[in-house]
Amino acid sequence: MKKLKFNVTGMSCAACQAHVEKAVSKVNGVMDVNVNLLANKMTVDLDEGVTNAQAVINAVESAGYGANEIGDKENKTASPVAAAQDESKKMKKRLWWSVGFLIPLFYICMGHMANIPIPPIFAGHKNMMIYALTQLLLTVPIIAINFHYFSNGFKNLIHRSPNMDSLIALGAAASFIYSVYGTYRMAYFMGRGDLGSAHEYMMNLYYESCGMILTLITVGKYLEARSKDKTANAVNKLVSLAPKTAVVIRDSEEMEVPAENVMVGDVFLLKAGWSVPCDGVLIDGNCTVDQSALTGESIPVDKAVGDRVMSACVSAGGFAKVRCEKQAKDSTLSQIIALVEDASASKAPVARLADKISAVFVPIVITIALISLVVWLLLGYSFAFALNMAISVLVISCPCSLGLATPTAIMVGTGKAAQFGILIKSAESLETAHSIDTVVLDKTGTCTEGKPELISAQAFGDFDVSELKKLCGSAESGSSHPLAKAVTGHCKTNGIELSPAESYTETAGGGISAVVEGRNVLIGNKRLMDNSGVDISMVEETAHAHADNGEIPLYVAIDNKLAGILFIADKIKETSAEAIEGFKKAGIETVMLTGDNEKTARAIQKKLGISQVRSQLMPEDKATIIKELQEQGKKVAMIGDGINDAPALTTADVGIAIGAGQDIAIESADIVLMKSDLNDAVTAVKLSRSVMKNIKENLFWALIYNSLGIPLAAGVFYGLLGWKLNPMFGAAAMSLSSVCVVTNALRLNLFKSGRENKAAKAEINTKTEDGKMKKVMKIDGMMCSHCTGTVTKVLNAIDGVTADVSLEDKCAYITLDKDVADEVLSKAVTDAGYKVKGIK
Repeated sequence: MKKLKFNVTGMSCAACQAHVEKAVSKVNGVMDVNVNLLANKMTVDLDEGVTNAQAVINAVESAGYGANEIGDKENKTASPVAAAQDESKKMKKRLWWSVGFLIPLFYICMGHMANIPIPPIFAGHKNMMIYALTQLLLTVPIIAINFHYFSNGFKNLIHRSPNMDSLIALGAAASFIYSVYGTYRMAYFMGRGDLGSAHEYMMNLYYESCGMILTLITVGKYLEARSKDKTANAVNKLVSLAPKTAVVIRDSEEMEVPAENVMVGDVFLLKAGWSVPCDGVLIDGNCTVDQSALTGESIPVDKAVGDRVMSACVSAGGFAKVRCEKQAKDSTLSQIIALVEDASASKAPVARLADKISAVFVPIVITIALISLVVWLLLGYSFAFALNMAISVLVISCPCSLGLATPTAIMVGTGKAAQFGILIKSAESLETAHSIDTVVLDKTGTCTEGKPELISAQAFGDFDVSELKKLCGSAESGSSHPLAKAVTGHCKTNGIELSPAESYTETAGGGISAVVEGRNVLIGNKRLMDNSGVDISMVEETAHAHADNGEIPLYVAIDNKLAGILFIADKIKETSAEAIEGFKKAGIETVMLTGDNEKTARAIQKKLGISQVRSQLMPEDKATIIKELQEQGKKVAMIGDGINDAPALTTADVGIAIGAGQDIAIESADIVLMKSDLNDAVTAVKLSRSVMKNIKENLFWALIYNSLGIPLAAGVFYGLLGWKLNPMFGAAAMSLSSVCVVTNALRLNLFKSGRENKAAKAEINTKTEDGKMKKVMKIDGMMCSHCTGTVTKVLNAIDGVTADVSLEDKCAYITLDKDVADEVLSKAVTDAGYKVKGIK
């Protein structure tokens, strides 16, 4: 199966979206199709052995729309809002021309009703034909300017897939045709001297309704197009972060090249204020990197030789040489952009409701309009009155707001998540996250730092501690397990020389065995010792005492005899307890899974306040436990590092990978946290709930609007209350409904994680140095990491100043080695093009 992406043209409402999906889904070999109205894109999963892209395009075209396949290069480099910006410009141009003709048309038709004098040439019975023909001449250009409503609308009617344009076209065309008919009847009666009959037709001309309907719809479309730009603003900012050039070293010379021309293996320079052109590894020097644009970390991170740097991050200080590991098109930034775009273009299950409604909505509206026309004629009302009712039904019922309700909220929500360093892969996972009631946590690397350290060791029998550590370090040198690294790292730090290991064997969830210096070395947990027949009863009490303090005991047997115990501890992350408390406040139960012994697991559970803990687990046990929880009716999220926990991440209702930039995490998880901060998982759940609330609000108001608007337009309340809707007001209401839905979705940009103040306070505390003065400068105008890099550079250029700049709270945190006047600091930032709002 292959996933293909297409641009789709000609869609104007949710009915269009439903028709395209229906047409493509009928193509033999198409497994799944997802059409996004807001982005005008389509994703298709198909069997290449049965069908191809051209067959999909043909199906779209046969439904009355246009399509073209998006290539890989286009998908990674094109701005996600370029089409919307182009649409906005075209709409603006059409709007101004339409308004230019509508104003005189409206003045001639309605001026006398507002007691505004009109030229005598348009007044009086003798000038009725001049009055009518002038309206006709002013209306024709408006129709020509907005003719696409008619061409698209009637084309879709012919294809038996009526859409919003069909409703507009029918309403405007009915108004215009009836007005032309009335104009001819005026001429007929005037030629026969029957001015009274001619005047009756003059009073029922609808030229201004036709022109106003088209213009107001265009107003709504223009505002909608502008709103679309804003919904994709976060993605557009990510695209703009990509640096244009890089300085590489080739043939021992420095040269500036376009960022996309930096190849894998090239060495590029990174100086203060410069952006990282592609993912790479430091091979010389050191620097401090601002990763806020990608991970949301407001505090710059120190990088040394061997550390990775990600594309689009900005150096806040230092000098380094970096070797390119991934080209710009394959970099972390490109992956993030692709993930956010895919999530924005995907469809949440809740959107299926709108799709089902939209698929039958337009034909029903046309039927209601015809019934309204016939009923009012049968009741004895004039054709002009009945036509007015039918036109009102057509123009107020366009299902734009239904089609925009879900994708606008999804796009804003996923873009907002990206600002926090949270990557949401699909709309479905974003929706599912809001219903999570149980969070399953991996211990190592999730609740803890994931960097265990050897705390102490005890040796028994003929062995001393030094010899024990040497044998253990040598045996563990073949393992990549974190506990093994704790042992080998300790040996390296303390200068313990290791010997070669032979016959290395690893037992999953148990430990390892190897032959070192002719001795059989066995290192692992109680299960491994019991299975190997090693008696550890004499030291179990000691092991339990250390385990109660959160330390992990590793038993060591040499030649099948107990030789010692290693005690390893993994430091708990500072933010883990806060995150667990956040889950509790959100009504979510927490369960920690670990391969450690029960004593160690219980110690961590007590420190963090975790609801449940399962210990001494094999890797495959985690997925089994998640299935058990799901069978109990729970909605489960699994949070792990995305490597060892891949099966569990896939099994859970929502898999959340914690850790920046791991390819395997991106593959196996539904949500990726770019920072190794468990609090971001809490933020993801809160954001999901806000997005779902927003979607339900949008759908509610869209459905209520149509439920009330159609009866009002059809004249249901006319007999009882005398309420009658003018088609012009119907068109205005329809346009405003779509704008209101998009505007409501944009409120998600105001979402706060609830940790902003804590982050600011923590950042101030990290910069406290005895004997040095601190200042906090509030800066206006910083929009991205390039801005923070510039401000950092100009402040650090001042003698005696060390500054770190936070994009999150728009502040520069300044440490002074000597007295520097506020005016000097302020001038440096102001000269760089930013506004200083205050220094304290």
